[in-house]
Amino acid sequence: MNRIDYDIHSIMETGSTNTDAKKAASEGALEGLIIHAFKQTTGKGRHGRTWESPEGNLYFSILLRPNCKLADVSAYNFITALAIFDTVQSFLPKANIELKWPNDVMISGKKVSGILIETAEAVEGVIDWLVIGIGINIKAYPQEAGYPATSLEAEGAMVSIREVLDLYLKNFESWRLLLLSNGFTPIRQIWLKRVRRGQISVRLPDETVVGEFVGIDDLGKMILRTTDGVEHSIAAGDVFFQ
Repeated sequence: MNRIDYDIHSIMETGSTNTDAKKAASEGALEGLIIHAFKQTTGKGRHGRTWESPEGNLYFSILLRPNCKLADVSAYNFITALAIFDTVQSFLPKANIELKWPNDVMISGKKVSGILIETAEAVEGVIDWLVIGIGINIKAYPQEAGYPATSLEAEGAMVSIREVLDLYLKNFESWRLLLLSNGFTPIRQIWLKRVRRGQISVRLPDETVVGEFVGIDDLGKMILRTTDGVEHSIAAGDVFFQ
């Protein structure tokens, strides 16, 4: 099991670091490539939403070649979020930092980061590469968004983009190696200790389901228990606290 020597390529501006990293992957770039931009003009989040990308924040994408099945990719959502959690906690040790399914990191209930994972099409069940796009609000955050947001600076941490990136990669590599050596079970257990619980509503494509967050299964799907006692397995949706 090899530790990755990350290769950081910084550029002043691009449309999307994920788009750049996917292009590099298709052209044979090595695992560990980091595309970092100081500004994105067409940044995107989950479900094709626009991710505001003004200067001052951290925007980067990681190229991995994990040689895993498509069903195993969900684990990377959780280790990515855990690495952000550790990074934020290092700069704000007294802050109330919590996780929200599937991959959000919050400070006092406000979102401080975003994650978008994209993969190559699976061939015989195995993917050739995956790209993890990450945005961490350092100086700026959207004032009008679907969910309250904040930044490290707004919470009292005065840090540079490079400080956050370097510490993040150190933390991510620790979680990646744990996943490869011990599987998803310990990741799941630690993630559940850091997640915010309680009554939630989950927006699905054709309905909104309200209930209690119970946990996640072995594939990372959320288990939601509605008032009638029925437990629902949810693979994707937007979570809002009641």
